[in-house]
Amino acid sequence: MDIEGYCAPGFEALYDAFASNFRDHGDVGASFCVVQRGETIASLWAGSADRDGTRAFQEDTLANVFSSSKGVLALIALQQVAAGKLDLDLPVAHYWPEFGAAGKRDITGRQLLCHRSGVIAFREKVADNLIYDWDDALEKVASTEPWWTPGSRQGYAPFLYGWTLGGLIEKASGQSLMSLYRTDVAAPLELDGGFGAVGHRSSNIADVGPLKKPLPELRDNAIGRSIKEDRQGPVATAFTNPVTLMMGTNGELWRNALIPAANGHFSARDLAAIYADLASEEPRLLPADLVGASTEEQSRAQDTILQAEVAFACGFIKSAEAQDLYFGSPKGFGHPGAGGSIGFADPQAELGFGYVTSRMGQSLFMDQRAVGLMTCLYRLL
Repeated sequence: MDIEGYCAPGFEALYDAFASNFRDHGDVGASFCVVQRGETIASLWAGSADRDGTRAFQEDTLANVFSSSKGVLALIALQQVAAGKLDLDLPVAHYWPEFGAAGKRDITGRQLLCHRSGVIAFREKVADNLIYDWDDALEKVASTEPWWTPGSRQGYAPFLYGWTLGGLIEKASGQSLMSLYRTDVAAPLELDGGFGAVGHRSSNIADVGPLKKPLPELRDNAIGRSIKEDRQGPVATAFTNPVTLMMGTNGELWRNALIPAANGHFSARDLAAIYADLASEEPRLLPADLVGASTEEQSRAQDTILQAEVAFACGFIKSAEAQDLYFGSPKGFGHPGAGGSIGFADPQAELGFGYVTSRMGQSLFMDQRAVGLMTCLYRLL
């Protein structure tokens, strides 16, 4: 496997760590980037971007990073806080009156960000094409009843997070989510991708698919078992209503839609740039004091949906002792995505880390590929 890209002097061992993901862990196309204090320590890429192996994976190739999109969405919400347009402790219905229906009158933006709203899935069966229509999805989520009393427990919202928080952002700001992303996030950092896979700086899009051989799990992943045990329960419903949430990821409808909790298409360079900025002493994307306040722990619990103990800040997962959730230091924060992609910030080392892949593993959080790269990196720092 030919590895393309750059490693700073002293960090050459990252070449082999990245190559081992292809050699030993089944990667077919991927990229990896680390930025520290404004300098690129490594930017590596290799493999193919399409299922036929005819198109090379490049530095700007966009891969669907799934829930790693949530960290970028949270950033946009926090930018509205910085602009004075959004108060996270006011009810969402203050900005979006329709959202107050069905027992959601008192849900706050902070509860949405740290997954304590109870709005984790549509309660009734919805049409498969609903997820491709932004306005219809917002209307539907505004009328959806929470699965439990808001604030009473932590429950991860794998897909509805994007419509609840995205709708709040638009109502509070008076601007479209895509416009805010492009002007306030993508333009300052010259990012390659964004939500969806079209209309961005890069048009190189990777096809995603499963790893041919599953990787050994770093922890028990009970989600699949829970879905099989209770097809009508909150875990199954959160991931499979509608089924297009799990099955449409290479199609044109998915790539053209705005599904901000799950269809962000980014390069590793994008994720590293975003989190490196947030980890810096003088970030450009948010005031430093707001970064500090919003990345403090807001909720820690055995999550009802993820069925694992997770600590959330305002839209970011906090670093934990567990190997698959350790983001460089105890102060680290970021967001993994289904299949193995990850972006995180380590304020202690002032760095941003990004890894994206076209071959999806089955781990709940990071898998051996990202963990191996991180372990090698910190050994060299």
